[in-house]
Amino acid sequence: MKIILKNINILNPYYKIDLKNKDVVIEGGIITDISENLKPDKTAKVFDFTNKYLLPGFLDMHVHLREPGREDEETILTGCNAAAEGGFTEIACMPNTNPAIDSAEVISLIKQKSRGCLVNVHPIAAASLGRNGEVIAPMGELVEAGAVGFSDDGAPIKTANILKRALEYTLMYNTPVIDHCEDDSLLGGSMNEGLNSTFLGLLPIPSVSEDIMVMRDILMAEYTGGKLHIAHISTKNAVDMVREAKKKGINVTAEAAPHHFTLTDDSLKTYDSNYKMSPPLRSKEDLEAVLEGLRDGTIDCIASDHAPHSIEEKEVEFEYAPNGILGLETEVGLTLSELYYKKILTLEQVIEKLAINPRKVLNLPIPKPEVGEKANFTILDIDQVWTYDVSKHRSKSINTPFDKRLFSGKAIAVLNNCKMLSNNDLIDI
Repeated sequence: MKIILKNINILNPYYKIDLKNKDVVIEGGIITDISENLKPDKTAKVFDFTNKYLLPGFLDMHVHLREPGREDEETILTGCNAAAEGGFTEIACMPNTNPAIDSAEVISLIKQKSRGCLVNVHPIAAASLGRNGEVIAPMGELVEAGAVGFSDDGAPIKTANILKRALEYTLMYNTPVIDHCEDDSLLGGSMNEGLNSTFLGLLPIPSVSEDIMVMRDILMAEYTGGKLHIAHISTKNAVDMVREAKKKGINVTAEAAPHHFTLTDDSLKTYDSNYKMSPPLRSKEDLEAVLEGLRDGTIDCIASDHAPHSIEEKEVEFEYAPNGILGLETEVGLTLSELYYKKILTLEQVIEKLAINPRKVLNLPIPKPEVGEKANFTILDIDQVWTYDVSKHRSKSINTPFDKRLFSGKAIAVLNNCKMLSNNDLIDI
């Protein structure tokens, strides 16, 4: 189908493109014209996007799809549907599935299951076999199969030796090693250590558990020259260490999850397990450090750490509940409400964190708004005020602390793979 996006603003800071009130024609998934005041075309479906923004398709580089192994919590299809609804055209899925993403066969399964979806799925493979931290995974085979990075996420890369070898191997492929930075020996608790953990009587997790691992990883990245990415950074010291590492020229990047720049451990006073995360919600001082890291570029990306869980597992005593919440359908709303509208980030910086930098980290091409290029776009209405309703969302699970939350700014359409989702309608383009 031929479509025309009327009166849309085109913004792409990577290519230094900032155009106002353009008409964009797309046919067969390819941009065929960008001009002004196009005459009506009876063969085309026309969308009026006055005052809306055409942006490079957003990419969430930290998503748990649960398939294979826990299809009762999320499948590749439902995860892709949630991603598209949230404004994403591409996602990277983490390897803590069952079996883990440590073989070409599992990557092939993920690719097969996502074929035909609007959303592209890029597998992050396990850094070690079974994510056990004992034997390095067959990285060459996994890259050839389609892996775009390596991680034992859900747990840190257990030993410095496995981390060293992973960083050295990935130098050949320009892929990142993505680490979940928590020292296992300091875990076992349910929340951040501080006054609130004492008051609530919950076993604590000290912030230094993250700091120790971030320091280890940075030192190893400096030693090997490998490409290191710190997942869901959450402490002041960790942000400070990444900032200093970048100043030294060490090849390190970092991401922050929306819950770590919007919530603190004060939220746990109701013992609601939807506020139980890994790493845990931190102090106000830590949150402010994450905001500053986003503002000054120390933190390169925003990623949801989308972690669906079943009702039966999540609705138990707080200390027994699994860590993690949904994030794909609230990430853009939280980013615009808490960062753009509070003047932490400009709109251009939001695009960098959600679309450009994740692709740089994963060595993926950045969509270009130009005639002859494939349409891979997110359309944003920065003025729309809306309420998130978990009962109407697309994920298979419902574990979120953001139900009924009011947001300012929404992704109202996505285009990719010759498809467009707008107003709950999926059409071929």
